[in-house]
Amino acid sequence: MASEDEVPPELRTLVNDPLNGSALLQDYFSDAYPRVSAFAELLADQGVLRGLIGPRELTRVWERHILNSAAVVPFLGEGTIVDVGSGAGLPGLVIGAMMPERRVVLVEPMERRTAWLFHAAEECGIDNVVVVRGRAEEVRESVEADVITARAVASIDKLVKWCLPLLSDGGSMALLKGRSAPDELERAKYVLRRANLVGEVHEASTIEGVEPTTVVTLERDSR
Repeated sequence: MASEDEVPPELRTLVNDPLNGSALLQDYFSDAYPRVSAFAELLADQGVLRGLIGPRELTRVWERHILNSAAVVPFLGEGTIVDVGSGAGLPGLVIGAMMPERRVVLVEPMERRTAWLFHAAEECGIDNVVVVRGRAEEVRESVEADVITARAVASIDKLVKWCLPLLSDGGSMALLKGRSAPDELERAKYVLRRANLVGEVHEASTIEGVEPTTVVTLERDSR
């Protein structure tokens, strides 16, 4: 983690993020904007110090982290959402802020990060989230998901192996991935076949001028 001397207070802010204050953001997030904006500000202020984001990301918090996380929301179906390896709360806290009517479970094994998740949820008024400490394979007795999501946690084949026991009958997964998603999906084909899952790659757009996010959905094969 960085020390306070390495990240001066004047840099721990969204003021240098070109998207900050944009009317496009306010229109996109609508009623959720106050909660999402509060989380973005908190992440900028404390994220580097807590080892959640890198110093160079302070000018791209909205695009790289908040909008990237928000892009998964249209793929989340119904029921309880479980964010595996929630870390900084990306995408889990963004989802919770945008979907206050849904139950969102944040699964995270590191104690200092679970402390952050509790703190951020309380500070930003995101009161529909539950934080569970542990790895996905360790919480199968206490956590059941209708939808599982994850960002920058592991490859698709590993995520399926770890997370399948948490998934309800008829449940699905929506994973935030990079440009290599099609290749990753191909490498996972045997694991997906055994799990009776079918994968699809989507380009998910958010606001004008921001590059689409790659989302991989995994659905039960009904054939």
